[in-house]
Amino acid sequence: MEQTTLFGRSAYQPLAARLRPQTLDEIVGQQHLLGPGKVLRRIIEQDAVSSMIFWGPPGVGKTTLAGVIANQTRAAFINFSAVTSGIKEIRAVMQQADENRRYGETTIVFVDEIHRFNKAQQDAFLPFVEKGSIILIGATTENPSFEVNGALLSRCRVFVLKALTEDDLMQLLHRALTSPEGFGDQKILISDDVLRLIASFANGDARMALSTLEMAVLNGQLEGDATTVTAGDVEQCTSRKSLLYDKNGEEHYNLISALHKSMRNSDPDAAVYWLARMLEAGEDPLYVARRVTRFAAEDVGLADPKALQIAVAAYQACHYIGMPECTVHLTEAVVYLSLAPKSNALYKAYEHAKKDALTQLSEPVPLHIRNAVTGLMAEVGYGKGYQYAHDAADKLTDMRCLPDSLLGAEYYQPTDQGLEKRYAERLAQIKQWKREHGG
Repeated sequence: MEQTTLFGRSAYQPLAARLRPQTLDEIVGQQHLLGPGKVLRRIIEQDAVSSMIFWGPPGVGKTTLAGVIANQTRAAFINFSAVTSGIKEIRAVMQQADENRRYGETTIVFVDEIHRFNKAQQDAFLPFVEKGSIILIGATTENPSFEVNGALLSRCRVFVLKALTEDDLMQLLHRALTSPEGFGDQKILISDDVLRLIASFANGDARMALSTLEMAVLNGQLEGDATTVTAGDVEQCTSRKSLLYDKNGEEHYNLISALHKSMRNSDPDAAVYWLARMLEAGEDPLYVARRVTRFAAEDVGLADPKALQIAVAAYQACHYIGMPECTVHLTEAVVYLSLAPKSNALYKAYEHAKKDALTQLSEPVPLHIRNAVTGLMAEVGYGKGYQYAHDAADKLTDMRCLPDSLLGAEYYQPTDQGLEKRYAERLAQIKQWKREHGG
């Protein structure tokens, strides 16, 4: 549980460090990659590791997995931090890797937070990856398609790690209570209900789950040789009065429903309250941001097209900076949507069109709006009679685009709310022009 320093005193290690898995079988979660017969497990067990990038949220095992690879493969292992290392350090490590290669030894370079490296720093790895001097393993919480150089990314296989489930975290917490590296030599009295509160609070992050358990045990009630940990102890450690509601249960849906209906009812105060209830209880801000983005189109729509832009921007802010900083971005979006004019015309248009689409799935596309990409298609009439609107004086034609069985169908019926009133006027002008020109 503890390691000794040069001065003979024991150095305390956090619970998460003491319980860090050493083998594949000790890793919790990621069964889509590490289950029996799965691709990453086979690669590691066969010692056929090539350059790869682990992409996933914090605390899901990216660094742990790299450490397990180090334990199970016959390679030198160098742990690199993108936060503290520059090009000079990279080149020094690469030279050492070249030396190792001359003696027949492979070097695995693990780069944590690889997305923090700039282009020049990432490029410094490229020639050594290309000639096989190193096997690069990068870890990132950001989408590598945007954060890793294309040349480097093309030489790495990307594995997506998923947030741990509550059941995964419960398994991990039980192991912490029974393992000698954890609290196995202590008598800890804690119910499964309290453990599940910790698992819910951790929101898929193993490191956070173990850190919270450790703090709760340290703050538990010691009586004799037993330590009792209650929900109140956990609440005190997390500074969350209501802690976590069941994110998969009824209260989860009750609260998101309350947020939606408060915004729909143009009540910003109520909307911000329900937003705070969810976020302070530990709800994933990206879940809230996704639902807010849906609301922007479903309940505001073209009455204020800027609503969708603000909702999407709030989602991106949540993705980039996370909690607790992103609370203000979600508040901005929620207040804006609450005050925006309301229209559900887009929602109703799609639902109406969906019914027709499902009942007429075999309705052919009219020939004149098909692309004639081959000579044969042109011969049978593809594209014949097509009218290019940009060539018309009014940028309008009388060409029909619906199947014959649906001619005259009207799905989008704009309201007179906000900017949608302008679109309603424009649509009325278009329909009047078409009627006058036989469309």
